[in-house]
Amino acid sequence: MADTGATAVSMRRIAIASGTGTVIEYYDFFIFATAAALVFPKAFFPALGPAAGTVASFATLGVAFVARPLGSILFGHFGDRLGRKRTLVMTLLIMGLSTALVGLVPTAGHIGVAAPILVIVLRVLQGLALGGEWTGATLLAAENAPKARRGFWSMFGSLGGSIGYVLASATYLLINATMSEQAFLSYGWRIPFIASFVLVGVGLFVRVKVDETPAFEGEIARGGAARAPFAEALRQQPREVTFASGLLVMVFAFYYLAVSYLINYGTTVLKLSRPTVLTIGILAGAVFGVAIVLGAAVSDRIGRRKVIIAGNAVAIGWALALFPILDSASALTFAIGSCVTTFIAGFAYGPVGAFMPELFRTRYRYSATGFSYNVAGVLGGAVPPVVAAAITAAYGQFALGAFLAILSVIGLVCALALRERRQVDLAEPAPQVTTS
Repeated sequence: MADTGATAVSMRRIAIASGTGTVIEYYDFFIFATAAALVFPKAFFPALGPAAGTVASFATLGVAFVARPLGSILFGHFGDRLGRKRTLVMTLLIMGLSTALVGLVPTAGHIGVAAPILVIVLRVLQGLALGGEWTGATLLAAENAPKARRGFWSMFGSLGGSIGYVLASATYLLINATMSEQAFLSYGWRIPFIASFVLVGVGLFVRVKVDETPAFEGEIARGGAARAPFAEALRQQPREVTFASGLLVMVFAFYYLAVSYLINYGTTVLKLSRPTVLTIGILAGAVFGVAIVLGAAVSDRIGRRKVIIAGNAVAIGWALALFPILDSASALTFAIGSCVTTFIAGFAYGPVGAFMPELFRTRYRYSATGFSYNVAGVLGGAVPPVVAAAITAAYGQFALGAFLAILSVIGLVCALALRERRQVDLAEPAPQVTTS
C-alpha cells in the first residue's frame, strides 16, 4: 500500500500532544523515585533504620510497577472501546492529582504508620495511571504517522519520559541548592509534588485539542469496538503478547537502575555529594533521550527488530562491566557508568513505540500493547531496584551485574522470537499468528 499518514504539520502537533502529556506524567512519576532515594527513608520509614528504610522506600516504587499491568488492562479497555484521546485525559488527571497529594501527606513523625500507607495508596494510583499513559500517547502518534517515518514519530511518547526525568532531577537539584539540608528534608522535597496541580492544567489544555486517530475511528466504522479487548488479545495473539512482555525487561532494568538505585548508591556507597549525583543523573537522562531519538531513526532505515536485538546484545556485556567501573568511586566513572547504561537502554527503547503497536490488531491494540509494555515494567523496573541492595549485600556487585545480564538475555530472546513488521498498515488487521 502507499505510505499514508498525517502531514508533517499535523504530525508535529500530534507529537507535541503525545510528548507533552507524557513529560508531565513521567515528571510526576520520577519525582517520586528521586524522593524515594533521597527523602522517604527518613520521612516515612524512620523506625526501620537506614538500610531497611531504604529497602522499604524502594519497595514503594515497586508497588507502582505492580499496579501498571492492572492499569494497562483498565485503561486499555477504555482506550480500545472509547478511544485514545479520552483515555489519555483520564490518565493525566489521575496521575497529576495523586502526585500532588503525595506532597501533602504528613510524615510518619506526625501521623505514624498512616503516612507510609497513604503514600503507597497514592503510588498505586500513579502506577494505574501510568499503565495506560505510554500506550495511549504512543498510539496517538503511531496510528497517525506515515509508514516510512513511523519509528521517528512514535518515539515522542517515550522521549517524554526522558524529558520528564531530566526536569524532575533538575527541580530537586535547584531546591537542594537553594535551601539547607534540614529545610529540604522538612518541606523542600514537597514542592515538586504540589507543583503538579499546575502541570495537570497544562497537559489537559494540550490533549483536549487533539483528534482521535484514524485507525481507531476506522475500526469503529467497520464493526465497532471489541467487547473485551484484553481477553480477545490473549485469545487471538497469545504468542505476541508473551514475547512482547519480555521485550523491554533490559530497558526498564537499566533505566530504573540508573535513575533510582544508582542515585542512592552514589550518595551512600560511593560517598559522592548529592548535587554531583543529581547533576550526573540529569546528564544520564539527557543521554537516554538522545539514544531514544537515534534508535527510533535508525529503526526506520534498518528495522525495529535489529535495533532492539543490538541493544540487548551489547547490554549483556555492559551489565557485567558496570559495577567494577562504578566502584572506582569517582565522579567521572560514575558519570560514565550512568550514561552508558542509559544510552544502551534508550537505543533499544527508541523503536519500541512503533514496534509494539505494529504487532497487534487495532481492535485490541491499546490493551495488548499496554499490558505487554507494563509486564516488562514489573520484571525490569520493579524487581531490580528492590532486590539490588539484597543481592549486593549477600553476593557482591558481580552478582547484581549477572542478574542484569540475565534480564538482557531475556530481552534478546524475545526480540529474536518476534517478526519485523515496519511495513504494516496500522489501520488494517495484523496477522493473528507470526513467526520469527
